[in-house]
Amino acid sequence: MPALPISSLLFAARFIRLFAYGSLSVVLVFYLIGIGLTQPQAGLLLALTLVGDTAVSFLITTRADRTGHRRMLLAGAVLMVVAGVVFALTHTFWILLVAAIVGIISPSGQEVGPFLPIEQAMLARTASERDRTRVFAWYTLTGTVATALGALAGGILSQVPGYATSPVGGYRVVVLLYAALGLGLILIFSLLPRDVPIADGSIAKDGARRTISSLSGIDRSRQVVFKLSALFALDAFGGGFIAQSFAAYWFHLRFGIDPSMLGPILFSANLLAGLSALLAARLAARFGLIRTMVWTHLPSNVLLILIPLMPTLGLAVALLMVRFSISQMDVPTRQSYVIAAVAPEERAAAGGITGIARTLGAAISPLFVGLLFARTSTISVPFFLAGGLKIVYDLLLYRAFVGREEPVVRTTVI
Repeated sequence: MPALPISSLLFAARFIRLFAYGSLSVVLVFYLIGIGLTQPQAGLLLALTLVGDTAVSFLITTRADRTGHRRMLLAGAVLMVVAGVVFALTHTFWILLVAAIVGIISPSGQEVGPFLPIEQAMLARTASERDRTRVFAWYTLTGTVATALGALAGGILSQVPGYATSPVGGYRVVVLLYAALGLGLILIFSLLPRDVPIADGSIAKDGARRTISSLSGIDRSRQVVFKLSALFALDAFGGGFIAQSFAAYWFHLRFGIDPSMLGPILFSANLLAGLSALLAARLAARFGLIRTMVWTHLPSNVLLILIPLMPTLGLAVALLMVRFSISQMDVPTRQSYVIAAVAPEERAAAGGITGIARTLGAAISPLFVGLLFARTSTISVPFFLAGGLKIVYDLLLYRAFVGREEPVVRTTVI
């Protein structure tokens, strides 16, 4: 049988992984509270989950260009399986804590761990500069459709008679599905060809720069990578307040709906977000990557602030849908900008470091969300914090990078 194209395997891996993340995000907070954790404990666990994902991502992505992409992707898939199995089999808080730190779990329904930057570095090698943003847009669409389907499946599976003999039993079915899909990732990554490391070995000569380059995997691109990382961390810190798991739980607290109803809502929202990625590629071709990122992100964050002010479930869901229809247009453009702005031999490391910054920023927020959800009077505060912080990010990003866009991005859009 002829070998499958690398891009097809990577798109398949993206779909399976985001389906797993989406299904788990709908029930994760319900599951943790159902097995006996308090709300502050659940918030702490999810925060440390992201801290652990950050450490794993750093260790793997900063070495991927030098040791091989396939090997690092397989390592990440194994850690995903381990985390899912442990979460399904134990109720003990400290064991869950260790699994959350060492393994890979996505509480938000979005990408975590080392997969995204490595896969994008590999995709960038298969696509021309002209086609890169379009390829990343389809890659984003694949993920958001998978997340949407996963959210739908997670809500349904948690309520299936015969499997879900109790609420916690239903949620555990979804956790076990997460581990099983991790096994599917291992199979797909094993089909990738054994790649040759592409880093050129041009490490800085002086001591300090040599150390930074050795640890981070970047040298020539470090200034732009560190500046983007700081901004992305701020954006993710804001976004962490309304991670999909928390947003799902907020709808439950505010309007009393259960996961079986939340699944279709989040399915529709994520589907809208995925379709918007294709429009983002066209807008970027006309207006540039930075302008597209900011001009679509700003209004979505205003809508985010308005959601908890809606008096009925119907209005809140409608506003959520409108927000999702534009909120993710910055994703493929942001990813394309990072790839375009760094040296080719540093792409996986740069994507990893900026991704780590986002994960680290998002890891802090759940510590506060768990406390805010513990009091009825403050359950809507996360939406206000998220919207405000993300607006600040948009303004800072525009100020720092819009003037630098033309010489870098013109050839990277379709």
